[in-house]
Amino acid sequence: MNKQVLDKIDFDKGNGLIPVIVQDVHTKQVLMLAYMNKQSLEITIEKKLACYYSRSRDGLWLKGETSGHYQHVKEIQLDCDFDTILLVVEQIGVACHTGAVSCFFNKLMEVN
Repeated sequence: MNKQVLDKIDFDKGNGLIPVIVQDVHTKQVLMLAYMNKQSLEITIEKKLACYYSRSRDGLWLKGETSGHYQHVKEIQLDCDFDTILLVVEQIGVACHTGAVSCFFNKLMEVN
């Protein structure tokens, strides 16, 4: 883990939360968008399992704790402004609460 990069993360910009884009390590498919606070990121790094901050539950959420659909963290990257995380995971089961592999299945537009 790169402590210098970790210290640059700008949690203040989003009132303590930063968006997390979650990508499957094998397929490269975007699975979901979630949010982390500093504590959930620390847990994610420690356990190597995705832990998020649930805005609706107003608390920490270890992905898979109730469903068994864990996300084993393989890589954590930060964007150029240090205010968005890309979490590369090995997804066990599905990522979406609807039962879909990815939360992104509602197509709005496609350009050919």
